[in-house]
Amino acid sequence: MAIAGKSHGVRIWPLAAPGIALVSFVVLPFLWLGGLSFIAGGEISLANYTRMIENSSYQAIILRTLQLSAIVTLVVIVIGYPTAYYINTRSRIAATFLLGCVAIPFWTSLLVRTYAWMVILQRNGIVNGWLQDLGLIERPLRLSNSFLGTSVGMIHIMLPFFIFPLYSAMKQIDMDLVRAARGLGASRTNAFWQIFVPLSGPGLFAGSLLTFVLCLGFYVTPQLLGGGNVTVISMKIQENITNYSDWGAASALGVVLLVIVGVLLFGASRLGARLGAQ
Repeated sequence: MAIAGKSHGVRIWPLAAPGIALVSFVVLPFLWLGGLSFIAGGEISLANYTRMIENSSYQAIILRTLQLSAIVTLVVIVIGYPTAYYINTRSRIAATFLLGCVAIPFWTSLLVRTYAWMVILQRNGIVNGWLQDLGLIERPLRLSNSFLGTSVGMIHIMLPFFIFPLYSAMKQIDMDLVRAARGLGASRTNAFWQIFVPLSGPGLFAGSLLTFVLCLGFYVTPQLLGGGNVTVISMKIQENITNYSDWGAASALGVVLLVIVGVLLFGASRLGARLGAQ
């Protein structure tokens, strides 16, 4: 009986391990973060959340974070979809090579890539130099330390995260359906928009959602390429902790960010279920 009980316990542990990990690394930290967000001046209060409602600077930071994430996601879609489609139409060897090129940024630290963009976009950098040499501008443009420079750096970083899931979805599409549409008289353009694009919708949706959510938590790129002129939620959290040692205010911002992500994921799951049902 003792041996049987011991064996039964051994079998249960592997099943319980995921639940224990989830509680330890997700639920408990979130409860701790949520608890801290209600502490202000050593007392329990709603001051941290009231400040975000009443202080326009907090609202501007949240709006700027959402705006930056949306713009980066839209540009990534515009650049990434044709890229993924082109790779999907190549031979296996060519597609493997092109995917390797897309993955090259992963071989370099995000910090190194951000510093590289700082050099490229500075007033005396490569971009301004080329534009002046071509006679397109007379004075260097303000590309670094700006919203534009931050967006460029984030777009470069996020493109592979969008292309890979989209390409994976495109590989699952039966191209015979597109060829059948062409055989029935549809033009190449109509076959693409009416057959291929809807079938690649799940990959497009997943890649867009992943890009947007990851952009919400960016810190290094806005901090360096923004030059203090582009403050996002993650930077404000760091400022509250480093400069003011205000863990309550920082935790409240963290909770707001988690709520935004949670609402996005919930809305995405409902939309995905509706699209799947259709």
